Amino acid sequence: MAHNEPVTPEDFAALLTPEGRALLDSLRDYDPAQELAVATRLRREHPAGLVSAALGQARLRQRAVAKFGAEDAFRMYFTPGGGEMATRASVAAYRAERLHGLGVRSVADLCCGIGGDALALARRGIRVLAVDLDPLTVAVARANAEALGLADLIEVREADVTAVDVSAYDAVFLDPARRGGRGRIFDPESYSPPLSWAVGAARAAKFAAIKIAPGIPHEAVPAEAEAEWISDHGDVKEAVLWFGTAPGTVRATLLPGPVALETAEPLPDPEAGPVGRWLYEPDGAVIRAHLVAEVAARLDGRLIDPTIAYVTADELRETPYATAYEITDVLPFGLKKLKALLRERGVGILTVKKRGSAIEPEELRRKVKPQGPNSATVFLTRVAGAPSMLIGHPAGADAPGRG
Repeated sequence: MAHNEPVTPEDFAALLTPEGRALLDSLRDYDPAQELAVATRLRREHPAGLVSAALGQARLRQRAVAKFGAEDAFRMYFTPGGGEMATRASVAAYRAERLHGLGVRSVADLCCGIGGDALALARRGIRVLAVDLDPLTVAVARANAEALGLADLIEVREADVTAVDVSAYDAVFLDPARRGGRGRIFDPESYSPPLSWAVGAARAAKFAAIKIAPGIPHEAVPAEAEAEWISDHGDVKEAVLWFGTAPGTVRATLLPGPVALETAEPLPDPEAGPVGRWLYEPDGAVIRAHLVAEVAARLDGRLIDPTIAYVTADELRETPYATAYEITDVLPFGLKKLKALLRERGVGILTVKKRGSAIEPEELRRKVKPQGPNSATVFLTRVAGAPSMLIGHPAGADAPGRG
C-alpha cells in the first residue's frame, strides 16, 4: 500500500462512521513499521479503502502530537499537507488571545486548512467563519470542529476566499498556501492567494492578521502593518502581519510566556568589540525581527563581529530574549587545536553551534571524536572577521577542567 495514496472525500466520510471511528481508535498505538501485517489483518474485517484511509490517518495523528498535544491530536483529523501547514496549537492559542484582547468576537478565517486556528479562536469564545476551497480539507475542518465540541462556534464553508463577503466579521485571519506541487513557495506573490490580495483584504477589515513565512524580507512589509515574528521554545514558527494594531512596529514574541520585544524605531547596529566573559545567543524571533541591537542595549553588550548575531558582554544579566554562555576560550579556528583541548578536558558531550561558519556540526563532531564525562559548547563563528572557535558552557553550568 503506497504511503501517499490520495484520500477521497468518500474515504474520509467512511472514517466518520461508527465503524471508521472504532477502527481509527484501535490504531492509536500502532507501529507504522508493522503496517503491511496490520493492513492484511484489518482487510479481512473491513473494506480495503477504509483500512487504507484509517492507517494513513493514524500515521498523521501520531505525527500531529508534537504540534497539537496527544489529547487533541488523537481526536482530530488531518490531510497529509494540512497537518504540516497547520499552526502549532500554542501559537494559535496565543494569536486567539491577542485577537480577543483587541475586542474581536468574530473572525473570518480564510484558507482555514484543517482548522488549527479556527479551533483556537473558538476555544477563546470567538465565532469563526472558516473558508477553504478544497472539498477534503473542508470536510476535515468540519470534522475537527465537531470532534472538539466547537461546531456551534465554527461555520466551515467550501468557497473561493476571494469571493467571500467578510464585512460582517470583526477581524480577518489569512493563511495563504505557501506550498505548491514542488514544495515550499518563497515568492509571496506565488502564495495562494497572492500576498498582495491578502494585504488588500486586510486593509479593508477593522483588524486583520496574515500568517506568512518567517523569512519574509523586511522591505516587503507594508508600511501600515505591524510585523511580528513568533518563536516557541526557541524555534521560529512564523511571522504575522497585523493590521489595525500598531503600524510600523516590529515585534519578537517568545512562547511560552508570552514575552515580547517591540519597537517602532529600531536601534542602529551595536558596535563590535572583543569577546567578553559572556556570550548571548539571541532567540531566533529576535534575530528575524532585526532586534538584536535592542537586546545588546539591555545587556550593555556588543557584537563579536559586525555581521554575526552573537552579543558579548563582561557581566551576566538576565534576559528572556537570549541564552547566556560563559566563555572559557577564544581561539582561531583549527580542528587539531580543538581536538587536543577537548581531550585534555575530558569532554565527551559536545554541543556545536555555528553562525557564519561553513563547517557542519556533525562533520566537526566526527572529526574531533569527543570522549569523556564532561560537557562543553563550541561556537564556530567569526570574531572581527576571522574564523574562530569560542568554547564555553551555558550560564550556571560547571565548566569542565576549571577550578
